[in-house]
Amino acid sequence: MGALRVAYDVGPVHGPLTGIGYAVATLHDTLVRRDDVVLTDYVLSFRAQLAQGVHRLPLPAAVAHRAWAHTAHPRVDRWLDHAQVVHGTNYVVPPSHLPTVVSVYDCWFLRHPDHAHPDVRRAGAVLRAAVARGAVVHTSSLATEGAVRALLPGAAVQTVHLGPLPLPAPAGTAPVPELVGRRFVLAVGTIERRKNIPRLVAAFGAVAATHPDVLLVLAGGAGDDSAAVQAAIDALGPASAPSVLRTGRIDDPTRSWLLHHARVLAYPSLDEGFGFPLLDAMQAGVPVVASTAGSIPEVAGPAALCCDPLDVEALADALVTALDDPDVRMRLVAEGTRRWPQFSWQRCADEMVALYRRVEAHDLEGLR
Repeated sequence: MGALRVAYDVGPVHGPLTGIGYAVATLHDTLVRRDDVVLTDYVLSFRAQLAQGVHRLPLPAAVAHRAWAHTAHPRVDRWLDHAQVVHGTNYVVPPSHLPTVVSVYDCWFLRHPDHAHPDVRRAGAVLRAAVARGAVVHTSSLATEGAVRALLPGAAVQTVHLGPLPLPAPAGTAPVPELVGRRFVLAVGTIERRKNIPRLVAAFGAVAATHPDVLLVLAGGAGDDSAAVQAAIDALGPASAPSVLRTGRIDDPTRSWLLHHARVLAYPSLDEGFGFPLLDAMQAGVPVVASTAGSIPEVAGPAALCCDPLDVEALADALVTALDDPDVRMRLVAEGTRRWPQFSWQRCADEMVALYRRVEAHDLEGLR
């Protein structure tokens, strides 16, 4: 059996990396080391600075998305170098005569279109059209698979879990000097509605009332919930509001330093498609307090204290337990140490190649 030729969308690796960008890049790096698959990298962008060998689809993204939401044209086969399967790695896969796979990480924007940017809503329309044309959906969790089946009836869906991101050596000096020698709760991620940060801030207010030495660190770039987060911080009042630090976007060594020095990782999202910060914390030996939403219980397993994301009191209680109870802390760290190696990029690549071959052979039995 010869190597399978797969057209692979590397658009998410151009520009500042989000969680999806890290997923696309790490899977790509794992796949290119194999001899049973050959990737043709492509990008739908006129502005991205491309590495040698990346195929630029000569279509303006906004125009293409408007067309693809309603029609199967323009098709992209002529630009994909004799590929046998096309993998749209970020919710969008272009129309093609070839079999197609599209990766869906979470369904927040499909459930809450009024909260999504118009470009994101348009991507959702393209996704629906692609599924209607027969694209097979790859999800990174069983939770998202269930959501896709509910929101896109009739879709062929396969879950392939992702792996952990490499956690580099921590920054040599403290990137946030105020944190030296301080206990702090850490939240990592773009400040967007899905991350549920205003409720975390409110829960931290209850914690701060009895733990005035503890800080809350919000590490991530500005997003669509920044104003609400600032309002929640202001609502804590002059006694506790200064105990919340917003770092803005962070680099990998800073992320590692924060994880290795945090007392607790808080991950109270309203939805998640996988949850890299969970595995980051497990690698760093940090107890996790998280929500029961989306993929979080599936990925965290027994390595986190999980509660309803809407229950501020329960979140505050869980934070206090993870901060103060040595037995719980030891148990969570031990569970995390056992759990994170169960997620492997090698296994992810094995299962993705198997999915590519099924899609190329039109063998979709059991996927619908």
